[in-house]
Amino acid sequence: MPLDPSQLDAKAEPLSQQRADAASTNVRARRADDADMVARIDALVSDLAGSGTSNTFHEKMVREMIQTALKLIPDGRDTGEIKLLSSAFKELRYAYRVFGRYKKPHKVTIFGSARTPKEHPDYSAAVEFGKLMAEAGWMSITGAGLGIMEAGHVGPGRGGSFGVAIRLPVETSFNPVIEGDEKLIEFRYFFTRKLMFVSQAEAVALFPGGFGTMDEAFETLTLVQTGKSTPMPIVLVEGKGHDYWENWLVWMKSQLLDRGWISPEDSSLTYLAKDPKDAAEHILRFYRVYHSSRYVRDELVIRMNYSIGSEAVARLEGEFAPLIKSGSMRLSGPIEGEDDALDKPRLIFKHTRSKYGLVRRLIDAINECPPSA
Repeated sequence: MPLDPSQLDAKAEPLSQQRADAASTNVRARRADDADMVARIDALVSDLAGSGTSNTFHEKMVREMIQTALKLIPDGRDTGEIKLLSSAFKELRYAYRVFGRYKKPHKVTIFGSARTPKEHPDYSAAVEFGKLMAEAGWMSITGAGLGIMEAGHVGPGRGGSFGVAIRLPVETSFNPVIEGDEKLIEFRYFFTRKLMFVSQAEAVALFPGGFGTMDEAFETLTLVQTGKSTPMPIVLVEGKGHDYWENWLVWMKSQLLDRGWISPEDSSLTYLAKDPKDAAEHILRFYRVYHSSRYVRDELVIRMNYSIGSEAVARLEGEFAPLIKSGSMRLSGPIEGEDDALDKPRLIFKHTRSKYGLVRRLIDAINECPPSA
């Protein structure tokens, strides 16, 4: 017969559970969302902000973060869990601060093997690609190590490079281009590091690599495929005379697409570049007309560098009808709820929140549209 949980000795319970139980039975325990506690937090946030009020959206979000942290105390979380949450929060905040100093330049994340030797064609291709992107005004983000990561920094040089490193049990080595630079950020956790790789970039370049590169490649594809990341070009690049990505795409078709594990439009999420120049041109072409996008409530708002004509909108609406949940596509200026790129014209429609490979094709089609007369 199973033992009645009420018969268990409290001393045998984990310390975290004992703390949680004690908090739940302590009549004097306070809640982080009690009105007086919220008022105290609001006063603290307002004093630090120097605004005299805590009604702005940013201050509201900070208040909620503080409340969430305070809830860990009555939750009775153990030391390891609290340490993880604290470390992750601190390193993300620091990383955002570093990237925030370089908001304006576009950035491309370069993934690839740390084991690629300098004499390998892939290394030379990564150097050339990074240089071409720098000449176009872009900065490069790599994992700060050797191999492709170093090559991705050699092209743009120290001034045009970010290093997003990971702290490993064995000694971590940084490439000489980025070592000691203020734009070198060291992470404790892979998940926080990968967040910065994707969230701070407007494009991703994949060079051949091993487990780590495949992990980064598939995570990037998953985020774009599911709409958890904004649309961006993902280019497959390698040295002359090699067929790493060609074979990879054959495998993707036979083992994923042909078996129905991905949709036909998902093939549009990557681009197999002929060479580094083709890869750079593909990325720049993606932002020819398209500027950026975001959701405002249930509408997809596509910002453009110039307005396209009504005839082009009608054509796009017919060609990409499966993306429209209801209504129609329309041209507009900024709408309520937007606070950036306010000088850009918009193409807006209610999106089904699906078929992001088709959204990528829509962006390609927008980029072929001439300016409105």
